[in-house]
Amino acid sequence: MHDGHRSASSMRTRVEGDGPGRVRSMPRVPGARLRSLEAIGSRFCRYRRVACIKLSIVPFEQKVGCYIVFATVALQIFLIAILAGLLGSILGLGGGIIITPVLTLLFGLDIQYAIGASIVAVIATSSGGAIAYIKDGITNTRIGMFLEIGTTLGAITGAYLSGIIDPKYLYIIFGLVLLYSVAMMLRKSRAELPQGVKNHPLAEKLSLNGEYYDKVLGRQVAYNVDGVYPGLGMMYVAGALSGLLGIGSGSFKVMAMDLFMKLPLKVSSATSNFMIGVTGAASAGVYFLRGDIDPKIAAPVALGVLFGATIGARVMQRLKSRTIRLIFIPVLAIVSIEMIVKGVGL
Repeated sequence: MHDGHRSASSMRTRVEGDGPGRVRSMPRVPGARLRSLEAIGSRFCRYRRVACIKLSIVPFEQKVGCYIVFATVALQIFLIAILAGLLGSILGLGGGIIITPVLTLLFGLDIQYAIGASIVAVIATSSGGAIAYIKDGITNTRIGMFLEIGTTLGAITGAYLSGIIDPKYLYIIFGLVLLYSVAMMLRKSRAELPQGVKNHPLAEKLSLNGEYYDKVLGRQVAYNVDGVYPGLGMMYVAGALSGLLGIGSGSFKVMAMDLFMKLPLKVSSATSNFMIGVTGAASAGVYFLRGDIDPKIAAPVALGVLFGATIGARVMQRLKSRTIRLIFIPVLAIVSIEMIVKGVGL
């Protein structure tokens, strides 16, 4: 009648509550990684595993209580996703810089599922912001599709080299590159629009230059495009970064268009917003087929980010480029420091 050599304490169940509605709860498994909304909700639920995950064996009153917990957790994720979408839409980032750390550190979600939700956030950010930016003529779709060539080739290269190169060195190198970019952007922090930009011959041939109406300045802003080859090269690096390290590269895209191609920051942000949706859609299929996207988590993330990105697209057009730059610089600094820390292994 022996059932292995497990201790009596590990086999023991305890009775919670009094009376006919009491529930037997199983001992908690230490170090278990959370992979669903129910698992996250169970952390906040009094009855833990049995009452919050095995709902079929508990009384109706406790089911209602646990469903309320799940709804509360989903609401918290939704509200945080609104902030992520708002920031991502303004800065041309995917929102994953907020979504992934919050889901892993605050809610204890497994990193694979957090990244899956982050990919959904990227698509939602692009969907919410790109429509408004394209409608208002801020997004330069010609530049976006041209630069996607470099991003796609880089992603293929990165995926191929991912098993050959040690990622820690890449984290350090790219982190230092971003820190250098922070210093360069600080020098331009007082500039509202690029000045004295000569049109690159290739940009002229491909008609990459454009114009948009700036609602803050109250006038039409025409701009030239310079540094086409360095910009394309940085897009290749951005794609390789995504393929090698499995992280988003919106910050690299904005930085490359701002510093190398000398585009107005609003155009850089809006065009990056457009591009991340294209690359994010390709990645989402892989994560979905692998089962790393939980609809119960992805749904509040997508809805919140979409709502926040829609608001962010309107807010961005009311901000000066200097203000956007002052918001973007500390975000870029945080990303660079985080990458260096990962590389060093602290």
